[in-house]
Amino acid sequence: MTTYDHTRRACYTGYVTQAIVNNLAPLLFIVFQTRYQLPLEMLGRLVLLNFATQLVTDIVAVKFVDRTGYRIPLVLAHVLAALGLVLLAVAPAVSPSPYLGLCVAIVVYAVGGGLLEVLVSPVVDALPSPQEGKAAAMSLLHSFYCWGQVAVVAGSTLLLAWIGQDAWQVLPVAWALVPLVNMVAFLRVPLPATVPDEHRTSLRALFGAPAFAAAVVLMLCAGAAELTMSQWSSLFAEEGLGVSKVWGDLAGPCLFAVLMGIGRIVYGLWGERIPLVPAMASCGALATVCYLVVCLSSNPVVSLIGCAVCGLAVSLLWPGTFSLAAARFPLGGAAMFGVLAVFGDAGGAVGPWIAGAAADASSAADGFLANLSAALPDDGSGLRTGLLVATAFPLAVVALTLAYATRTKSAGTTTDEAPGEVERPIGG
Repeated sequence: MTTYDHTRRACYTGYVTQAIVNNLAPLLFIVFQTRYQLPLEMLGRLVLLNFATQLVTDIVAVKFVDRTGYRIPLVLAHVLAALGLVLLAVAPAVSPSPYLGLCVAIVVYAVGGGLLEVLVSPVVDALPSPQEGKAAAMSLLHSFYCWGQVAVVAGSTLLLAWIGQDAWQVLPVAWALVPLVNMVAFLRVPLPATVPDEHRTSLRALFGAPAFAAAVVLMLCAGAAELTMSQWSSLFAEEGLGVSKVWGDLAGPCLFAVLMGIGRIVYGLWGERIPLVPAMASCGALATVCYLVVCLSSNPVVSLIGCAVCGLAVSLLWPGTFSLAAARFPLGGAAMFGVLAVFGDAGGAVGPWIAGAAADASSAADGFLANLSAALPDDGSGLRTGLLVATAFPLAVVALTLAYATRTKSAGTTTDEAPGEVERPIGG
């Protein structure tokens, strides 16, 4: 009998690689801003480029993953992630402009990150179901993204404080070792078969189901709610709250990731006892409160607490949406996960960019955002205004989750559901 323990561990490390890809560059924003004189909007554009590239990769991967199998694209994903991280260290110095070099590196490793987003979750979902159930197993898998983020934030911050900002290139080269080692693992571990074409629910049928349409929009808002706070918390702590880089990173994005990981592990261990839809709606409501606390509090400690607790609040949103869709459409295959990843990455791209653009716009002489910024505690950067605008994303999660629950409860009396959809309790 085939055992998949090594496969699960390789998938967990795959999400650690995803965390490296998504979180290393934002930790270096203050370095890029200082060395290359980049404004906030251009820094936000780097986040947009990362997730936009992942989004395009997701769209392309949807068309071939179920046909090629998992192994080749998984190995390719790790190769590109490692190469992109090395380029992050090298390309700014050898490109016509440092910003162009940063963009090239981000595009390369973002392709690897996009492939991982499409591939790892369906692999774990296709493995023999563990005792705690598939929704809990999905949450446990995604907790490793959080622990990867903790490692990236804490390790990078402490190493950078030790070696100095002038030697920042050491960081991406060191982190490139993780995808290189995991690439070797994916060359050897057993992998499940993909869903055959004749059995898989088609994308046309999926998009014809209102429940799936609700799920993809929910994924968009979940990605925006999670990544906006995660990507900007480091710079916000340093420039907006006047906290040192070391303590700002540890108390902001690092604690954010710790609490997000704890939330996912808790659901991973006891998820079968916790109804998923009410839990997601509660998480969205808590995230809304956290965003408001960060924006409205004039106390730096309280704002940092709001940043950190937001990690717990958003912990269930992304894996929870995956689980809702997988339970409702069990024959969706990797293509379904790819579509959800497209919308999650779209949210991860647009959310931080909107926050950065709103922050820059708030410094204008007049206008709505300028007036709004004047009503908030002064942070010198406008990021409070940007994060206040982004509060719309977790608020939308609450409304969409409740709408999804209503749609699910009424599904038994409708006739427009997709082939391959099965009725399952929405509680877990």
